[in-house]
Amino acid sequence: MASWSDFAADEPRLADGIRVLLQQYGPGFGYLATVRADGGPRVHPVSPVITDEGLFCFIVDSPKRRDLERDGRYALHSFPPEESDDEAYVAGRAWPVTDPARVAQLARSARAAPQVDWRLFEFTVDVAMLARREQHSAGVPGGAPGGPAVQVWLDPHAPPAASEQTALPQSRPVRRSRDVQRSAA
Repeated sequence: MASWSDFAADEPRLADGIRVLLQQYGPGFGYLATVRADGGPRVHPVSPVITDEGLFCFIVDSPKRRDLERDGRYALHSFPPEESDDEAYVAGRAWPVTDPARVAQLARSARAAPQVDWRLFEFTVDVAMLARREQHSAGVPGGAPGGPAVQVWLDPHAPPAASEQTALPQSRPVRRSRDVQRSAA
């Protein structure tokens, strides 16, 4: 499981593009998908915090927090920009941050209200994706006029998902990033 800083060191341009979309309205803004106790998806708006040290989120007492405490799998998707259909996606596992000094430092820098019942989670990055459409496609690797430019990063150290274990070999591909061009549907 890669930290945000590990991912950003490996793919700085991709990480920067994702950060820009998540912070396009000032503070972070996106949709957090978690796994309900019955296995179904749950989606909530959140304000992720991206620092040089990691990707974090203050989660108030809610079903999404209980989901993360029980099963840390998550997916985070950017809010759509007003001027394009660009999108960013990050998925992995969320872990509670237990170091009081780290929690206090991030709470101060993100202005997290101390009177609110929140917990700080750090999100690891197993997969990251950035899709640029139309006006952004020219000059982007894999981009072509009229089609989206999609860049995907996979953590080379992440274990294969349970569904992949039977379909893929146990070793992950050496190539950790790829550009994919998809035609508009």
